[in-house]
Amino acid sequence: MMRNGIILLLCIVGLSFATSVFAKKGLVNGIDANYPPFAYIDKTGVPSGFDVEAMAWVANEMGEEVTHQPIEWSGIIQSLLSKKIDIIASGMSITEERSKKVNFTTPYWVIEQVMVVKKDSALTVKEILNGEQILGVQQGTPEAKWLKEEKEKNGWNFTLRYYNSSPLAVEDILNGRIAGAAMNDAPAKDAASKKDVQLIGNFGMHSEEFGYAVRKDNPELLAKVNAALAKLMAAPEWDALIKKYDLAK
Repeated sequence: MMRNGIILLLCIVGLSFATSVFAKKGLVNGIDANYPPFAYIDKTGVPSGFDVEAMAWVANEMGEEVTHQPIEWSGIIQSLLSKKIDIIASGMSITEERSKKVNFTTPYWVIEQVMVVKKDSALTVKEILNGEQILGVQQGTPEAKWLKEEKEKNGWNFTLRYYNSSPLAVEDILNGRIAGAAMNDAPAKDAASKKDVQLIGNFGMHSEEFGYAVRKDNPELLAKVNAALAKLMAAPEWDALIKKYDLAK
């Protein structure tokens, strides 16, 4: 009888442990590991950035734990669809093409598209687009798609060079390998505050909105994230994050 009682007790403990493990699985957020100030790996090797902290707040409001998984940007949506991650909270533009594959939350940020050149460069946007210059851009982004299409449509003479991240393109500007780079204004301003580069204006692409992306088969998660995100955007912590990451327009 004692033996059976011990076995029953172990089964109960085991079931309780398993339930606890599954309850604490939490959310996995896919991030671009090199997209400051929204998402990046800091000097201590820890994920950081505006979206990383915002998503941590959102997850906590939902009663969830969250981990941030760096993933190559060009394959991040596929990682979401294949359930390697649960959400993308990492400066992702809401586009028609992406919206066919995933659902987006309510927009939380508006981004402009600009060109960056070396600080001592006299090049203009027009000269880069029409001249025989090399222009860098992050692969898998709306600006990369737009520039490729508009180049063919307008007969522009620049050459596109693709990078895994905007900061890598900035490094090639400084090394003289490319004339400039096209990117969102927030990472462009971040680069200009740390490197010898400058913004020279919009190159003709429309502004875009950022949203968090979830799978279409998970409307419950979308609703929960939207509700928590709305609370964050109305809370003092939202303005504090904007100030911390110097994102004020």
